[in-house]
Order: sequence, then structure tokens, then C-alpha cells
Amino acid sequence: MGFVLYGRSAEISALDEVIVRAREGSGGAVVLRGEAGAGKTALLDAAAARGGAMRVLRTTGVESESDLAFAALHQVLWPVTGSLDALPEPQRDAVSTALGLAAGSAGDRFLLGAGVLSLLAEAAAPDGLICVVDDFQWVDRASADALLFAARRLGTERIAMLFAVRGDVPVKGVPLTVDVRGLPESAAAELLESRCGGLPAHVTRDLVTLTRANPLALGEIAARLTPAQLAGREPLPEPLPGGARLFGDRVAALSASARLVALVAAVEADLDQVLRAADRLFAEQPVRPGENTGAGAGRVALAELEGAGLAEVSGMSVRFRHPLIRSAVHEAAAPAEVRRVHAVLAELTTDDRRAWHLAGAALGQDEQVAAALVTAAERARDRGGYGAAATALARAAELTPEPRTRAVRLKDAAVAAWLGGRPGQAESLLAEARERAGGDAALAMEIARLRGRFELNSGNAAEAMRILAAGDSLDMLADAAEAASYVGDTAAIVELGRRAAAHPEGFLRDTVAGIGLTLDGDAAGPGLLRRALGRAGELEDAAGHLWAAAAASYLGESDLATEMVGRAGQVARVSGMTGQLPVVLEFVATAERIAGRLARSQAVSEEGLELAREAGYENTVAAHLANLAVLAALRGEEESCRRHAREALAIAVPHRVGMRAGVAAYALALLDLCLGRHAAAHDRFTAIVAAGPGAGHPTVVWRSAPDRVEAAVGAGDDAGARAVLAAYEQWSKHAATAESHALLARCRGLAESSEDAFAEALRLHTNPFEAARTALLLGERLRRAQRPGEARAHLRMAWETFERAGARPWARRAQDELRAAGESGQAPPAAVLDALTPQELRIAGLVADGLSSKQIAARLFLSPRTVEYHLYKIYPKLGIGSRTELARLVVLQKAPVAGDDML
Repeated sequence: MGFVLYGRSAEISALDEVIVRAREGSGGAVVLRGEAGAGKTALLDAAAARGGAMRVLRTTGVESESDLAFAALHQVLWPVTGSLDALPEPQRDAVSTALGLAAGSAGDRFLLGAGVLSLLAEAAAPDGLICVVDDFQWVDRASADALLFAARRLGTERIAMLFAVRGDVPVKGVPLTVDVRGLPESAAAELLESRCGGLPAHVTRDLVTLTRANPLALGEIAARLTPAQLAGREPLPEPLPGGARLFGDRVAALSASARLVALVAAVEADLDQVLRAADRLFAEQPVRPGENTGAGAGRVALAELEGAGLAEVSGMSVRFRHPLIRSAVHEAAAPAEVRRVHAVLAELTTDDRRAWHLAGAALGQDEQVAAALVTAAERARDRGGYGAAATALARAAELTPEPRTRAVRLKDAAVAAWLGGRPGQAESLLAEARERAGGDAALAMEIARLRGRFELNSGNAAEAMRILAAGDSLDMLADAAEAASYVGDTAAIVELGRRAAAHPEGFLRDTVAGIGLTLDGDAAGPGLLRRALGRAGELEDAAGHLWAAAAASYLGESDLATEMVGRAGQVARVSGMTGQLPVVLEFVATAERIAGRLARSQAVSEEGLELAREAGYENTVAAHLANLAVLAALRGEEESCRRHAREALAIAVPHRVGMRAGVAAYALALLDLCLGRHAAAHDRFTAIVAAGPGAGHPTVVWRSAPDRVEAAVGAGDDAGARAVLAAYEQWSKHAATAESHALLARCRGLAESSEDAFAEALRLHTNPFEAARTALLLGERLRRAQRPGEARAHLRMAWETFERAGARPWARRAQDELRAAGESGQAPPAAVLDALTPQELRIAGLVADGLSSKQIAARLFLSPRTVEYHLYKIYPKLGIGSRTELARLVVLQKAPVAGDDML
């Protein structure tokens, strides 16, 4: 097949660049995209051969195996399963389960993807690795998800991943694409000359034009032309064969026995099964003159296929020389023949293969076949193959005669598709399930709840609220209240709380009812919230801890809410909460930011954004973008703040996610405040208060109150500042934590120009970042009152804190005030850990907590080698040489990374 490399220097150069970078420790992935016969496989072969000492792992998608969970992954990873013990235990277990080496559940698909990355990284030592994935359009979904998860995270690995795909099949998250089109005209002419000798110019021109210089078509067609046609004395065939027709005549020329073996190989690649099925099918047929259908006839027919250049035996599999040959074999067979082949193979195979062969043999609906597919789906789901499970369940539903059972299977298929990161498919399947549910009220309500959850994660939050509010169960009311909170619809939250109050007492009931009653001004509400928080120690799942965070938030205790969110993050990491981690990380990132740990908030949001995009959770994407916008504002990065806010609003506003739209708007207001544009900030904050449901949120209004007071005072609107203070006092009247009282005292200091209130705030603060803001405000007041000696200590503390946090605008403001107060000394020494990137800071914090590289890798969905790579970068930056020294630095500096309660 070397002829297809004519004229491919540009393509080879692009592949070489990816491979060279990987060899040097900067891994990456590339997609070769082109039509059948364009030469993608030959380019992959050439690239792999040019890797030198680099190891090569390879898998090829096979159409007949595209519904078998992890078929392709098994092929590519099997040679390196001996390295599984080097993986972190959760990743090792996930990969072992997916490959069928261990029983149990693979858990979160993100965990499985991280395990695949780690195993590839182990295989890459010491010289690097080239992972080749051919015919990606037929790779089973479970394998595709895991391989692409790894492909998006190769930055520090010595791995090059090369994908070849036909047509427009998406290869999600791999941005580098090399289009493999027809050959340049000169290369096409050279190819024809090598195959046919010198041809008249007009014949060459016509062949190149009619085949669009497709190398396979050029070679195959030229080989079939008569000498007269090649010489130009007779016209070329009209039309020229293309696609599967390129091989149609060669398939037709086979003996009946060879065509039958070809058909068996087209639906089952396993050599042993092909031969056994062929023998059984031959025994059913009448003996034809000249046909060998006795013992060993299958091997003879297979040899004929190989001799014709149509197929080959590779290991224990039968592979067609080109996928178009398989298509030609199918086109030549009658539907009844195909069904019979599947039926025989179903008798010879077991488990998933048997289920799919039964489905291929089915004519009309068949409950036994549907049940076999459901069992196959359950196996795929347990191994983490949610996409394969969705496909099997959807096909099972087609074969199911009983309407309600069909609806249940469609519903289950929708859930599997959702967990597999395919929200569009999930919504389509759920819509069909809803149509089939008939008069079954319980099933209809279950489907409605799923519709609401899907809509809340990726669609219109107001529509999610409407769907979920139609239910009466406590779980649906809680979901509806969550949706109403996303929208920012206070009236709906109040009404749903009233309805929840009719249910028996319990943590969830007290939380939902307490939030609604508190917002309605009912004195019973805060008591219910306090009682719910009293049960927080009994909570086990991440969702429960997030509800506890909401309870604390509505009591005005943002610091306790931050603690509860941190616990939710811990539980989500440890339990492998399938599909929900990106959502949990929304709240973890926000909590980190509110606590002043800006670098860690950045790292969490970057991770959450990546996972949310992979999962298809559009509203979670908006959440992380909005948080990144706020972080950019705190750093004074105006362009980045505006970009992230704009992207967040583009999702949040049409989706009616007022919570995220409010945070994005807050980012822009905070940017103005940080840069000293008080009048502009005041106007933006006023607009945030006025924004209705779907565009703003009451929690954003409450949490931004200290900023709004500062903006109003800076803009000269003292009356406005006092009005904000009064509202904030009302909101915080049930708060009991020191930090909540500190923030309220700072607001009084600003609105009432009270030095005593500022002093009280400084005494109460438990959040160092907020303490620095208060110290800056007090220091400014003292300096302007001609008391520079008293001001300097406050200003110096603020300056140092802001410098460490990376809040540059406030750091500059504190520095300017300090100089005006008469201190012109050197800048405060930068915290040593400031030299680290957000990811390095997170790893440093986990090292300080005593976690090994394997444990850190499991926590952060990295490979252990990536963790070691980051440590290799961290040590020289900090001038240290061991984990012990790193842990000591983290503890001594009490840096924003100290502890891992938010992870």
C-alpha cells in the first residue's frame, strides 16, 4: 500500500511534528480525516514506522464490533496489561473491570479515562509511545470515550495518539486535524505510471478527475481497465465504480463458498467462529457440482478470499483488506442470508456477542432477544460502558413487544446515554419513552423527573423547574427547588418550600422547607435550617452536603457553606460520583474563591470546565466560566474577565440560569470596583439587584452586599450604601458565625463611617482575604485622617495578603496607600509558593496532606507519571529536593493551598 504515500509530504510532516513533540515529553493527538480509500491507514503505518524506538500500540475499529463495549480498548491495551499494578488502585480497578479482568463496577467514566491515560503513560516509558486508532468511526463508544479522555490530557506525557476517521464523525476534543484529500495531480499521475506504465495524458487526466485523485480508486480502477481503455482507444467505463462497487466485481467472482465465508467474516471477525459457522452453514446447503462443502471447506474458502486479495487472517481474526470490501460483501448478500448467518453465530457465541447476533437475526419484535440485549447493556454499564449500554437498550426497546416495558427500556437507555456524556441522544430517547409511557402515572413521573434533571444540566432551567414542580414526591420537589434556585425565582422557591413542609420531617424536607419559609419571612424557616444542619454529620453523599451548604447560605453563613461544599467535593472525589463531579466542582470552585484561595479556585474551575464540556453539561460550563470571570476581575485581568463573562452569559441568559448570569454580571461589576471605577461598579451592582429571575439571583445580591456598599460609598451615594446595609442586616440576622458578623461590621464601618465597626470586623474575621479588604479600608481611612502611623500596619497586612492571593489591583491600591502613609520600603517578600501554577499548587497541597503520587493521580484524574512530572518542575522552582521539604513549605507559609478540604 506504499503507493498511497505519493504526494503526502505535508501530511507526513504534520504527523512527524506530533511524534517528535511526544518523544520530547510534550504529548498530543491528531486526527486524519478523509474519505474511504484516501490513504489514511498507509499514513498511519508510515508515521508509526518513523517513531524509531517509540513503542506502538494499535487498534482498529471494526464495524461488526462497534456495539461491543470496550472491544477496541481491549485490543489496544491488552499488550500492556502487565503494567496495571503501577496504576492508582481506583484507576487500576476501573481499567481491569472494563477489560473484563476483574468483576465489579468500573464506576465513574472519568476515572476509567484517567486509568487509560495512566496505563498508556506507563507503556510510554522509556522511549515514548505512538497509539494508533484506525477506522475510529467504528470504534465502540465505550472505547472511544476512554481513548479521547486520554487524548485530551497528553500535555506532559511522551505519547502521540493518531486517529484516522472517515467522513464527518466527530473526534471530540482533538483540535489538530489533517485532511487527507485526493492526491495532487502530479502525484496521481506518478501513481498511475507506477501501476500501468505510461498513459496518454488525456486518460490520466480523465482518471484523476473522475476519481478525484483518490489513491485507492485510482489503483483499483486502473487494474480493471482493458489495454484499449488504458491506451485511450476505447472510452472509460461509465460510470466508474466507486465506494463498495470498487470491489463488487471481485466479490461476485468468488465461489459461492467463499462468498458465504466472506459474509460470515463481515458480521463476526473471530477466526474460530467464522470457520465453525461456515462449516455449519455449508452442512445446511445442497451440494453443488464443483463446490467443496465438506470438512475443511471453510478453510479452503478462506484461502480463496486471501488469494483474491480481499481478506487476511491476522492473529485470531479475519480482517478485510479494506472496509469497502466488507460493504461490498453486504451489498451482494440477501437480507435473509445475513439474518441466517447471525442466527448460526448466535448459537456459537456467548454473552454480548450472542445478544447482538440474536438481534441481527431477529425479524420483528422478540422479547427473548430484547431481554438478552438488556443483560448485555447491564454488563456494559457495570464496566463503565454507558454509551454501549445506551445503544443496547435502545435496540432492546425496538425489539420489545410490550409498550410499558419498551418505555422503561427507552428510559433506561436515556439514563445510560446521559451518563455517557451524550445529552442529545439522552433527550431523544427520553422523549420517545414519554410517548410510550401511556397511562402509567408512576413511570410518567419518573420520566418527567429525568426530563427535568436533563433540562437543568443542559437546557432551560425555567423549563426544568416547570417540569419538576408537577411532581409531589419530596425528591421531585427538592429537584424543582434546586431548579428554581438556579433560575433565581424566589416566589417559586417559597411555594415549593411550603409544599415540601407537608412531608415528614427529615434532613431534605427541613432544608427545602426551611429555605422557602426563610425567603418568605416566616420565623419557622431559620429553625428548620438550623435543625437540618444539625444532621449534617449524618450525610454521606455529595448532594446532601450541597443541600447543607444551601441551608448555611440562606442563614447568611457563607463560611459554613464553604465548609459544607468542601465536604461535598471530598465525597464526590472518593465515591466516583458518576457524571456529577463537574456539577459538584461548580460549588467547590466558588467556595475556594470566597475563601480567598484564588489559585485553587482557578485550578478547580479549569478542571470542572473541561469535564463539563466533555459531559455536555452546558449550564455547568456557564458556571465555571462565570467563576473564572470573577477570578480574572480579582486579578485585574480585564480582557480575560470580559471574555469569560461574555461566554457565560451567552449560555446562562437564554437558558434562564439566573444564578450563573448573576455571577457573570457580578464579575464585571467587581472588575470596575477592583480598578477603582466606583461609579461604573455602582451602576452594575444596581442592575444586578434589579435583574429578575433567569437574569439575576437573590444569593448573588446577598453575597455581593459588602461590594455594593463599598461601590456606593466610593460613588458618593451614602443613602444607597445605608439601604444596602439595611437589607444585608435583614438577610444576616440569623447568621451565627464569626465571619458573617465580620462582614456585616465592615459594611457598617463603610455606610456609617465607623472606625469602631472596622475594628470589630478585624477582630471577628476568620477569612484572611476578607480581613485584608477590611484592613485596606480602615488603613485608607486612617491615612486620610492624618494618622499614617496607625494606618501602616493595616495597609502592610493588606498588601502582603493581596500579593500572596494574586489580587493585583487591590495589592497595588494597598501599596499606593502605604507609600502615601510614609512607608517606601521594599515590596513584601513574595510567598515562595507563588512561583507555582494552579495545578502545581494543588499537587503541593496534596503532598502536604501526605498523599502519594498514585493517590494524587487518582484524586485529580491524572497519571502518576504526570504527578511526578509536576513535582519535577516544582522542586527547582522552590529550591528544594524532596516531598518532606515541600510539605514543610506549604505548612510554614500557611499558603492558600494548605489542606485539601475543598478537593
